[in-house]
Amino acid sequence: MKDATIERIRKFTDDRDWDQFHSPENLAKSIVIESAELLECFQWDNENFDINAVKEELADVMVYCQNLADKLGLDPDEIINAKMEKNEKKYPVDKAKGKSTKYDKL
Repeated sequence: MKDATIERIRKFTDDRDWDQFHSPENLAKSIVIESAELLECFQWDNENFDINAVKEELADVMVYCQNLADKLGLDPDEIINAKMEKNEKKYPVDKAKGKSTKYDKL
């Protein structure tokens, strides 16, 4: 996420004094709830979905993820890149390309 976007999310929360409600547990719950709403966009038809609804729900998930990262003092780029390094080792291209098999079954 761009710094300006992150700052906008922070300002939105600060302006409303909502940080008091943003415990890690509450934010994790909110991520799950919004993720379920995102999944609901595809509930009955995974080809003819409302892209605007998908964008709205995906944005909600991302905002809550940013809020949780802030609450825990984590840098999103750092934790994503660390996870990608692990994933690249767990799913080497020569074994995983074109497969949806879990890493321990490759």
